[in-house]
Amino acid sequence: MKVKIITVGKLKEKYLKDGIAEYVKRMGRFTKVEQIELTDEKTPDNASQAENQRIMSKEAERILAKVGDREFVIALAIEGEQFPSEKFSKILSDATLKGYSDITFIIGGSLGLAPEVKKRANLLMSFGLLTLPHQLMRLVLAEQIYRAFMIQQGSPYHK
Repeated sequence: MKVKIITVGKLKEKYLKDGIAEYVKRMGRFTKVEQIELTDEKTPDNASQAENQRIMSKEAERILAKVGDREFVIALAIEGEQFPSEKFSKILSDATLKGYSDITFIIGGSLGLAPEVKKRANLLMSFGLLTLPHQLMRLVLAEQIYRAFMIQQGSPYHK
């Protein structure tokens, strides 16, 4: 199994890079992790709705170019489903049982994800109604993926 994390925007903060690197290292005993950073479009202040849609569509093209036809895709979206870590772990486990060898997570840019990316996703997932910077969300996601593997192993890490 391989986990792919596609994100829009470059990660600049060292403390976030270090935290993500730690969880990716820990996940190495369970899976290969590929991280793909895509360029984000510059969003002008007071952009019109049409301009925002154009920006999200350009980002969507970049995202979808990195997603294969046979990948189980989980897109992070505020309107997505929320569930406890145990259920998240089961979703990942079930995806592999259904024959998916690649699980891909998508974190959009500051405007979110275009409808075509959400449509491609097998699951829309939310970490709650709070708005988090997408850079911080990468760290939270990495920890939750690691936690999911630890739950599958019956590890006390989850307690």
